[in-house]
Amino acid sequence: MNAAGPILMVSDLRKLFPVRRGLFQRVVGHVRAVDGVSFEVQPGEIFGLAGESGSGKSTLARVVVGLDGATSGTLRFRGEDVAALRGTRSFRKRVQMVFQNPGSSLNPRRSIAQSLYVPMRFQGLGPDRWEARAGELLEMVELPASFRSKYPFELSGGQKQRVAIARALAVEPELLVLDEPTSALDVSVQAKIIELLVRIRNELGLSYLFISHDLSLMRNFTSRIAVMYLGKLCEVGFTEAVFGRPKHPYAQGLISSVPVVSDEEAALKPVVERIRGEIPSPTNVPRGCSFHTRCPQALDACTREDPAFRSVGFEHAARCHLYPEDAARG
Repeated sequence: MNAAGPILMVSDLRKLFPVRRGLFQRVVGHVRAVDGVSFEVQPGEIFGLAGESGSGKSTLARVVVGLDGATSGTLRFRGEDVAALRGTRSFRKRVQMVFQNPGSSLNPRRSIAQSLYVPMRFQGLGPDRWEARAGELLEMVELPASFRSKYPFELSGGQKQRVAIARALAVEPELLVLDEPTSALDVSVQAKIIELLVRIRNELGLSYLFISHDLSLMRNFTSRIAVMYLGKLCEVGFTEAVFGRPKHPYAQGLISSVPVVSDEEAALKPVVERIRGEIPSPTNVPRGCSFHTRCPQALDACTREDPAFRSVGFEHAARCHLYPEDAARG
């Protein structure tokens, strides 16, 4: 790993939302949206976070960028506690987010130039530099300078997302949190946005936390990946290892369902029993391993005890009772 240390360190992070009922709106339970998550993002790395809808990925993203506070646990950026940095100008400049739907993330009443001027003003850039800087940002995301006068309704979905990326880059961040940035786009447009993100990362030395349910994208875009289920991580490792040798039954089931276009790709997929049933409600998480109600390999211990992460290879770990205790990760 990088000798300089991680750019982002997430340790035992939890985010709970109260469930209120009755006339007096008493708290009767909690939605455990993020439940004891730990991982690190290294400088210049593309770290992927995968899982089904409702697994807690977007909530985790909002906590990382400071839009929501954590219930417990620690979050460190460049070694500094994000709880102390949250809301400060310095932190908001260094960590930016690109949202899933570019249509709703851009103000329809602002021209593209006006949308780009907002973060420039926040950064402290003088108005005399705004126009030139807007041109630079549009060029960076491969849009013509003439787009400065356009409004969001005049742009395609892919063009809007390029503007959203340009807006995030306007404050010169170090970490971009990309929350399903291509899911609202056509497949051909998705590929172009991914190519753009790769080029920008290489040119600017950015780090990415890339969140998606699209495992095909994850396989070709990320360097390491974490698989999330019902607020918890179930497997973490280098992307090649997780896709080539998935260990957790949930990760195996997800990867086995990825569409392939050749016999060679089909031969690399794990042959496992299909995951049964639907993801449980986060207000009523099963006792023990939260996946045991859908797991084709569930053991008696899975119904009683939540497993710890255990090493299953070099920098590869799974939270599963199928692997021996003496391999536990410290």
